[in-house]
Amino acid sequence: MTPSLETRDLAIRFGGHVAVDAISCAFRPGELTAIVGPNGAGKTTYFNLMSGQLRATSGVVLLHGVDVTTLGAPQRARLGLGRAFQLTNLFPALSVLENVRLATQAQAGVHYELTRPWPLRRALIERAYAALEAVGLEGKRERRAAALSHGDQRKLEVAMMIALEPSVFMFDEPTAGMSVDEVPVILDLIARLKRDASKTILLVEHKMDVVRSLADRIVVLHHGRLAADGDPATVIASPIVQEAYLGVRRGTAA
Repeated sequence: MTPSLETRDLAIRFGGHVAVDAISCAFRPGELTAIVGPNGAGKTTYFNLMSGQLRATSGVVLLHGVDVTTLGAPQRARLGLGRAFQLTNLFPALSVLENVRLATQAQAGVHYELTRPWPLRRALIERAYAALEAVGLEGKRERRAAALSHGDQRKLEVAMMIALEPSVFMFDEPTAGMSVDEVPVILDLIARLKRDASKTILLVEHKMDVVRSLADRIVVLHHGRLAADGDPATVIASPIVQEAYLGVRRGTAA
């Protein structure tokens, strides 16, 4: 089976610093992969290279077998790659519904026309409603995005990504900054997305309880390199992860 997303010897240098060092990794449909590692390990930089926010110094990024290394983030999004960020990326002056409606419009390739006002585009509006319902924001659709709490802004960004109907979902610390009450909504949403065997999900997350509950596979980065890759139980128990990520020195109890 052709991987949904793949990197081959992917690397980026900032001056003399190698932030991501020749990482080769493939991600397939029906699999949720958690990418973990200590601060500065290169996790978000690797995400940025895969999603097109950064241009690689060397190596290749393949999306459904197609070389997208030279394409920017918008082109990769149109090819089916969806990305949610650590910091929310919204249209703050627009309503919650308008934010998601713009995403459905972009996905459908529909441009605004005075002769065809939005109320006539019921299918797209209904898709926007469905995306908001999926993240529990249907009751706040008329509020301005800027007026939402941080947790609700994160939910709105996920709703916009759902509306784009990607085949690859990339979540960069999706629960960051959320209250204890808000976290389960996002985790349940990711768990429901995972049930669709046609979707590929990548997750950068520091909370190991979240990783254990969701991941089918864990990839560990350390100093920009691929340090471990495998099923959660094996990877978490490995000496390099115990030392590099969990802070347990070799020869000591976990």
